[in-house]
Amino acid sequence: MYLCAKIHTFVPEIILHYIWEHCLWAGFEQETTDGRKVEILSVGEHNHDAGPDYSHARIRIDGHEWVGNIEIHINSSDWVKHRHHLDKAYDNIILHIVRTADKPVYNSRGELIPQCELQYPCDQDYVSGLLTAAKQMDSAAGRIGCAEQLLNEPGLITEGWRQTLLRKRLECKRASIQRLLEITKGSWEHALYISLARNFGFHTNSVPFEELAINTPLSYLQKHRNSLFQLTAILMGQAGLIEKTSTQGEEKNLLLKEYQFMQAKFGLVPLDASVWKHARMRPQNSPEVRIRQFAQLLYQSEALLSKILDTNDSDGLVSLFELKGDSVPPLGRNSIDILLINTVIPYKYAYALHINNTGKAEEMLRLMEQIAPENNSIIRQWRILGQRVKNAADTQALLHLYMNYCQHHECINCEVGYKIFQDKQLKLF
Repeated sequence: MYLCAKIHTFVPEIILHYIWEHCLWAGFEQETTDGRKVEILSVGEHNHDAGPDYSHARIRIDGHEWVGNIEIHINSSDWVKHRHHLDKAYDNIILHIVRTADKPVYNSRGELIPQCELQYPCDQDYVSGLLTAAKQMDSAAGRIGCAEQLLNEPGLITEGWRQTLLRKRLECKRASIQRLLEITKGSWEHALYISLARNFGFHTNSVPFEELAINTPLSYLQKHRNSLFQLTAILMGQAGLIEKTSTQGEEKNLLLKEYQFMQAKFGLVPLDASVWKHARMRPQNSPEVRIRQFAQLLYQSEALLSKILDTNDSDGLVSLFELKGDSVPPLGRNSIDILLINTVIPYKYAYALHINNTGKAEEMLRLMEQIAPENNSIIRQWRILGQRVKNAADTQALLHLYMNYCQHHECINCEVGYKIFQDKQLKLF
């Protein structure tokens, strides 16, 4: 076998993505083009929208750990061809993965980007095999390994396994809440504020929304919670979405003036507007609309945490997120359900365990059954395989199964995969 970066076989970019995502570089030493050792701790999450190829990656360069984005190209010069050197969305690139480093690259601030010619074993046949696998992955992304068996026997996913998966899902969310509590020094109210903000980003803008909340302490907003205008000015300004131009309209000029006063008062530092994604997005889902809705929720919701903890039925929880103002479009029921699934119920579950009320924690599993099922590409796959999808308890269990077992080929640790393995073993004897 050769190291592919050292031979002259043509390698399409899709192969580099496949190698990166499936860790086929494992066992080979990686280094930057200037000779520093690179350790890949996490390849990150594949971004299918505009912006860098992978987000939330973790690497170590010469012993220093970095968390951020990864961009992949065949040649370093593609960075300039794609105009990334002018795009602030690429300023948080921690490593540029390439097959051939033919020139140094810089971000929009003029900072040099570390580059790595990815090393992995291959010859021409190996490259051809990878290309076939990569195309199959691209055309059938997320295929469930035991799909054929489940089509013939949907009951392989038992009720007991679903309940276990739902508990595991809630435990994962509880762990995330614990990390937020560490950031907020044990403040459940502040942690809830950050978590709600993240979920107001509805996946596409969840990361910048979370950064917005972390960079804008809740205590500052609470000082002005009786003024929707001031809340909106602070949040829009902190998001970097109020431009200093004379063409943005009277309202935005007033918001900018108010934000500049608040910025000086609290010493605020805004986000760069480039972190927000707008591509292929309906107007009602734009960052500007979601931020205004979030400001409205904070304005109308005094003691929101207490109300959430004291409300035990889904209709009552839904009413807490029905926006009362006329200045913003209301949150749709589907959006509210997502907030309940991803923030509200996990907080009620985590807090119940925090006060050692296991009975109340168990009630959260049943509360999930009162909420409508989610509808996304993963859940649609499970529907095709004949799986019951009646409520959020079903979808959360199936999402956890897919994301933590199917995607990582952890079949032997899955009840379904283990049963299939046992059946095959029995047929051999």
